[in-house]
Amino acid sequence: MNIEIEVNKPEPISSGGKMETFKGTDLKYAIEVLESGNPVLIKGFYSNGLDLLKEIHSHLNNKLPNKTFLEQRKYRVDFHKLSSLILVQIIGHKLAVKRSPSIGWLEKLYPDNSDFLLPFTKVQGLNSSWQWFLKGITIPVLRNKLHPYYGTYFPTRFEHLELFDNWLKRYDGPKKSAIDVGVGSGVLSLQMVKHGFQKVFGTDTNPNAIVGLTEFMGETKLSRKIELDFGNLFGKWEKQTELIVFNPPWLPKLSNLDNMDEAIYYDENLFTDFFVEAKERLLPEGKLVLIFSNLAQITNVTKEHPIDKELADGGRFKLEKCFKKRVKTASSKTKRDQHWRSTEEVELWVLVNK
Repeated sequence: MNIEIEVNKPEPISSGGKMETFKGTDLKYAIEVLESGNPVLIKGFYSNGLDLLKEIHSHLNNKLPNKTFLEQRKYRVDFHKLSSLILVQIIGHKLAVKRSPSIGWLEKLYPDNSDFLLPFTKVQGLNSSWQWFLKGITIPVLRNKLHPYYGTYFPTRFEHLELFDNWLKRYDGPKKSAIDVGVGSGVLSLQMVKHGFQKVFGTDTNPNAIVGLTEFMGETKLSRKIELDFGNLFGKWEKQTELIVFNPPWLPKLSNLDNMDEAIYYDENLFTDFFVEAKERLLPEGKLVLIFSNLAQITNVTKEHPIDKELADGGRFKLEKCFKKRVKTASSKTKRDQHWRSTEEVELWVLVNK
């Protein structure tokens, strides 16, 4: 695998050009500038950027309803549009505002560029990611902490991982090899290795996932048990295997969302393409495991369940078993109205060849 693939990172903006500055006083004027499509540069203190983001939330709360799932999506799109125009300056790989965090990604991701501008929200993301990367994250189903690389999806809820772990404990088939489609931060692959799989082949279309997991494994035994490829769906892995695992996005992409996040939203061809390729790579007695959720159905985003659709119309696989687990209710601290969480279930589908 070529480890020199280029990682995704926030696009640096060259310094220069006249722009409005915000030093923490005229919030209403700053909002007007942002609404007109012009950038605002944060000066003075890091907290000035936080204050301006808070003001955008107040502004949008007065303008938009924010109750239903679809309304919340619209709110997030509008917030993203305005907040991405708030900029902060980086000089010598450090934020040029007082009382700002130290973010190691600025040097690690931009080794040849020390002075530039970034959207403030991107800096927030870099900061949070750096803390997770340094301190590590405890995942209940893994022995060791995970140190997720910047821009790589990692789980913050664990019910689906617990479902998979329980299934792996009962799995009594061969454990010579498995394929993990969309390896992300590597949790499912690490679970399979923990449960005795000799070799796991992982793929991802996100270069950060491949670079980050490669760096995480280093020269340890894991690097000999988990082999990675930067590619779509099955990538270069063509040999048949006894187990294929896929934890796809749980929500269909809406056309007005552009390309927001492939880890969360799937396009209309993803599942058909996956099932066609999986059929070619699954051994006759092999098992296909998909980890999914009823989130799209209970939030009325779509009535169609892509796995049900494949079983009804695909002609490739039949259902062996479907396990379900109710998710925990939303935290009382969350500001979003997540009443649907009371009926949300994660699902583990086990399919076999017809």
